[in-house]
This record gives sequence, C-alpha cells and structure tokens, in this order.
Amino acid sequence: MTIQRLLIALSVFNLALLVFLVAQIEVHFLGFHFRPRPIEVNSVASVLRGCAIEIADDEGRVRASLKVYPASVLPDGATYPETVLLRLIDSQGRPNVKLAATEDGSALALGGQADPTHVQIGARGATASLTLTDKDGRQQLIKP
Repeated sequence: MTIQRLLIALSVFNLALLVFLVAQIEVHFLGFHFRPRPIEVNSVASVLRGCAIEIADDEGRVRASLKVYPASVLPDGATYPETVLLRLIDSQGRPNVKLAATEDGSALALGGQADPTHVQIGARGATASLTLTDKDGRQQLIKP
C-alpha cells in the first residue's frame, strides 16, 4: 500500500512539474522562488560555425555558397594561398558573382549573361587591376 502512495505522489509531482514547465509560471515553494527564463521565439544565435554554407532553391540546386579553400599549388607552379570564396549562382548553375579573400589580397568577379562576359576587380599583393571581358573574349586590362 505504501508503494502505491509513493507512486501516486511521484506521478502527481511529475504532472505538476510538467505543468510548470509547459506554462512557464512563476512558483513560490518552501521559501524558494522559481522563475524560469522567458522563451524567446525569434532569438538570434550569436555565432554560426561550419566549414561551408550552401543555400539551395526549391529544386535543391545550390544558389549560393561560402567556403574556405585550402592553399594549393597548380601544375604550372603557381601558388594560391588559403581562400575564402562567396559564390552567388544563377538558375543555370553559373556563378555570376564571386567574392574572394586571401592572405595576399581579394577579388570580385561579376559575370554577364553570355560567357565569357565578366568584370574582374582584383587586388593582390601590391598590385590592383580591373579586367573587362566581352562576349567575344576580348579583354581590356586597366592597372594604375
């Protein structure tokens, strides 16, 4: 009989605890003051961490990405430092906007509708440049 009373008491206590947590009420019990933190519906996390971020459209195609690429050496011997790259991609899968940041500079490339039409602004080391490319592949390089 005492086990039944104990189980009933524990059940009532659990029910009261459940109501307290669900209702988020303020309780005064045996001289203790329980005041739960308010629930924040639209709270914003202070930090978002990850190796890469991708945003996809309704059809699952990646439309924007932000990724850190490790340093690399190309077959021709050119060395590229670690790069952070933001890409904004059109519905056809072409990256129309690229923004890159490296140890020794940065670049911004804006693509046009027809390949290879684009504008590239770059600052690497002590050099800055602006490259304009039209749909026929003709380029104009502007340096200070």
